[in-house]
Amino acid sequence: MAAPLELSCWGGGWGLPSVHSESLVVMAYAKFSGAPLKVNVIDNTWRGSRGDVPILTTKDNIVSQPAKILNFLRKQKYNADYELSARQGADTLAYIALLEEKLLPAVLHTFWVENDNYFTVTKPWFASRIPFPLSLILPGRMSKGALNRILLTRGEPPLYHLREVEAQIYRDAKECLNLLSHRLGTSQFFFGDMPSTLDAYVFGFLAPLYKVRFPKVQLQEHLKQLSNLCRFCDDILNSYFRHSLGGISPAGQETVDANLQKLTQLVNKESNLIEKMDDNLRQSPQLPPRKLPTLKLTPAEEESNSLQRLSP
Repeated sequence: MAAPLELSCWGGGWGLPSVHSESLVVMAYAKFSGAPLKVNVIDNTWRGSRGDVPILTTKDNIVSQPAKILNFLRKQKYNADYELSARQGADTLAYIALLEEKLLPAVLHTFWVENDNYFTVTKPWFASRIPFPLSLILPGRMSKGALNRILLTRGEPPLYHLREVEAQIYRDAKECLNLLSHRLGTSQFFFGDMPSTLDAYVFGFLAPLYKVRFPKVQLQEHLKQLSNLCRFCDDILNSYFRHSLGGISPAGQETVDANLQKLTQLVNKESNLIEKMDDNLRQSPQLPPRKLPTLKLTPAEEESNSLQRLSP
């Protein structure tokens, strides 16, 4: 009997099994390859909050990062690419590299750097799944980590200024989406009628961008103009995740949106309160430490103390 496979990942919303792209990649590949994963939503742990997920755990192994997890599953004979030719395997690697270089920075920016999206959607959603007081700290650290990742990959000369970086990453992302749309064409999946690793990566990167309701939708609007990519995401959700999602009615979705709006207001109030407390502490006068008075003993008392220290 094969060792049980447990996947720890961020939870879902907006009709998605997970709102986290890298978690979605692994979840989709497991569905495509038939790997029997037990999914554990890690919404209230320090490790999960630091962004280490997804994590695959077996009796003898702990594996993180999508590429390493997919390689591990292949070694366990859960292979979604066994029908691909050598040429198609090479194309898979090339397209995954393209996604990580051209599309991922824009996805990170949309979620974690764009102010309206971050404060209205991303920060409240993640803060609601992280225990207090870490919920007031970790989303900001995750945002800074995303920005550093963007600048590390896309901030090379001459793109030193953030606005120049933003303009370039969105141009690259739109170009990448156009290439994916052209490559998919009218096919159900990228290599015919059966999904593969490339489909898992494309779905993981596109589905959150497609489904999450953002106030700033620059890249989302471009994606929704590419109907075959939207149909691709919908087909995978309906075919492979329908039973696990259960569906949300329009009225139910309105309730979810209303609760998220209330949570946004609460998180922002808590953050503002902590910032004001920090400002008050910094602005309050700093008194020097008090010096304790020294008691002077009489000669008789000093002699008595000396005798007590010498006595056994």
